[in-house]
Amino acid sequence: MELRIFTEPQQGATYDDLLAVAQTAERLGYGAFFRSDHYLAMNVEGLPGPTDAWITLAGLARDTSTIRLGTLVTSATFRHPGPLAISVAQVDAMSGGRVDFGFGAGWFEEEHLAYGIPFPDLKTRFDRLEESLAVITGLWDTPVGETFSYEGEHVRIEQSPALPKPYQRPHPPIVMGGAGKKRTPALAARYADEFNVPFASLDETKTLFERVRSACREAGRDPEELIYSNALVLCCGRDEDEIARRAARIGREVDELRENGLAGTPQELIDTIRTFAEAGTQRIYLQVLDLADLEHLELVASEVMPAVADL
Repeated sequence: MELRIFTEPQQGATYDDLLAVAQTAERLGYGAFFRSDHYLAMNVEGLPGPTDAWITLAGLARDTSTIRLGTLVTSATFRHPGPLAISVAQVDAMSGGRVDFGFGAGWFEEEHLAYGIPFPDLKTRFDRLEESLAVITGLWDTPVGETFSYEGEHVRIEQSPALPKPYQRPHPPIVMGGAGKKRTPALAARYADEFNVPFASLDETKTLFERVRSACREAGRDPEELIYSNALVLCCGRDEDEIARRAARIGREVDELRENGLAGTPQELIDTIRTFAEAGTQRIYLQVLDLADLEHLELVASEVMPAVADL
């Protein structure tokens, strides 16, 4: 079981805040530092304002040395697929091949309105996601010296030199996720290296994993080629007072977090992680909402991580 750190910078964080978390996570042995890709805070002021995901990861690529870096997830509505392929490839090269590319259709209409980004209907967003995946992987996978062309309803590529190439070959691992019943599993089966279930119960996790496994079998792909993961909000404490303090800092109730997240004492976390492992989970993204509380990361690294490493 691999534990990764997942942050939500739109809720209020500077680059230096994120750097401190990423460097701490690297020092403590977490598998990766991930961040959301959002431009608008949710239910908070979000000061000093949003930071761009790929600009942030470019900085972290140079300011860290071993930890993997990624998005959970970049929205296909935010960037044209050609320039996005260039950005991700460049950050991958800057990091020496440490990027995971989380990619999705987009869902938060208000942030699109706030920053002038078109927000089409759900079908169109998934159509654009599918075309973007075809273009991005096509550009990355085209041999050097050859060109790439693509004709879609939303994207047209003519004789692209398909440069630059990512450091990782054939390309950075692609992470996809969500609770869609048809297109999400089908796209994951076709393009993803990892399928992630965000903030779901154990039973829902089992259902969503099986949908992707079935889609893989239908597509003629071995389901075991994918990594299966969850994202869960983190709230760990040595005793009830510490758990309550951490829950209050992120505006949540302890009982609710115990039911819907990864919350409680270190032993409670270990027990919960074990149940997810039995359901097929191989990675857990720990959603860390209080970025100033680096001791939180220390506690989990020292008392939880060693106990779940072999699950």
